Amino acid sequence: MCKSPSVVYIHGFNSAPASFKAQQLRKAWLQLGLPAEQLQIPELHHHPQQAIAQLQAVIAQCEQPVLIGSSLGGYYATYLAQQHHLKTLLMNPAVRPHHMFDAFLAEQENLYTGAHWRLTESHVQALAALEVAPPDDAQRFLVWLQTGDERLNYCLAEQYYAGCSVHIEQGGSHNFLRFAEHLPALFAFVGLPSSALQSLDLSAF
Repeated sequence: MCKSPSVVYIHGFNSAPASFKAQQLRKAWLQLGLPAEQLQIPELHHHPQQAIAQLQAVIAQCEQPVLIGSSLGGYYATYLAQQHHLKTLLMNPAVRPHHMFDAFLAEQENLYTGAHWRLTESHVQALAALEVAPPDDAQRFLVWLQTGDERLNYCLAEQYYAGCSVHIEQGGSHNFLRFAEHLPALFAFVGLPSSALQSLDLSAF
């Protein structure tokens, strides 16, 4: 069972715990000497209903975790944060992805596991069911956007999360370049004191 502070990292579309950001976060977490079990990075099912069920189970085991969501994981994180009143950090989050997936109704391959699956209308309908109103407690949300995101229009997230703490960087990419440089700010948002970050060696990333 997780103890506070704990973090749940939610990967994006066709991604996995083996993704670059997830692995950098895990490496930094362990470098700081934090208990491995307090960082949860579940491998999510491709269908939104099953992915949300997995995440609900993880959150139930943790004591008010901080959610970190990337891309589609940001969409999931927003839904869960609103439901459970959790602090949430989002990186290039998808906004209303069900409006964008019509062109992707085809065979898919996970970029990290190599698993093949088919994106169907059932996926799109399940995503639509997760849409929630923009956050009404803006202080719980920290949103990082990069204008060079080649997959998502960062302006949609800027508008949706208006009122939240939104940081927009020029350039970058959908994968959120220079993620390691943001780790101190990430850990501060999670709630670690600055004294706990002294052992963080960014040159290792």
